[in-house]
Amino acid sequence: MATIIIDGRKTSLEIRAEVAARAALLKQETGIVPGLAVILIGDDPASHSYVKSKEKACRETGFYSVTDRLPASTQQQELIALVRKYNGDVRIHGILVQMPLPRHLDEQKVIETILPEKDVDGFHPVNVGKLMIGLDALVPCTPAGIIELLKRWSIQTSGKHVVVVGRSNIVGKPIAALLIQKQPWANAVVTVVHTGAPDISLYTKQADILIAAIGKPRAITADMVKPGCVVIDVGMNRIHDSTTPSGNRMVGDVDFDAVAPLTSAITPVPGGVGLMTIALLLQNTLKAAIESTKRS
Repeated sequence: MATIIIDGRKTSLEIRAEVAARAALLKQETGIVPGLAVILIGDDPASHSYVKSKEKACRETGFYSVTDRLPASTQQQELIALVRKYNGDVRIHGILVQMPLPRHLDEQKVIETILPEKDVDGFHPVNVGKLMIGLDALVPCTPAGIIELLKRWSIQTSGKHVVVVGRSNIVGKPIAALLIQKQPWANAVVTVVHTGAPDISLYTKQADILIAAIGKPRAITADMVKPGCVVIDVGMNRIHDSTTPSGNRMVGDVDFDAVAPLTSAITPVPGGVGLMTIALLLQNTLKAAIESTKRS
């Protein structure tokens, strides 16, 4: 059976079109336009590029958006004050502080300052706690994007063994928490493997669905996967490539060329999970806007 290439671009465009239509209806019925505030500190090129993509996505979806670009010298109290300002701004339904922050800033304190109902990154302890016990919450965008890909590409998870490689608060832990929920789109048997394992391949070779989120280029090789498995590659790694105009290119955590022929389905990099993150950010912002109408 031929390998299915899971097209994140196609799926993300579908979601963005759905969000735009629902946002237009919300505006028509209530006068509310979903609003997103993005705070960017410092000069990290990847963060600046990502924020520009978010701004463009908001424009195309009909959202109201504001971006504060602050110098790397910004102090904790300045950042906290700005977050609190947006907490009280009725035009803003989602607040996103672009990570990573300069080292002198306390990321966790900043996250905890954002109102849980405006935490469209899904990192506030209230949203994390709700996720863990299966309550409705704003879910981290990348894990939520993975769930959407599995749903929309009809990949069955119930009873399947999912192996998650990586235990970050951004991807590994939340995707594991989502997939163990007793829901039609989840209900999986989940193993989380990380650097504490002497040999991660002992686990990866058992996976019906393998989710790689470790941030190491091509770390998952052909000898580490079971034939016929589904591979979801979350990695976004820039490597040197003198044949490209920029001198580098993007690869995933999976050795795509070697692994893809062994799989039943796989996400490419680029063109896979990464594109879903912004689509789910928009979806979270819309959700937050809709929920705000219930509190007014």
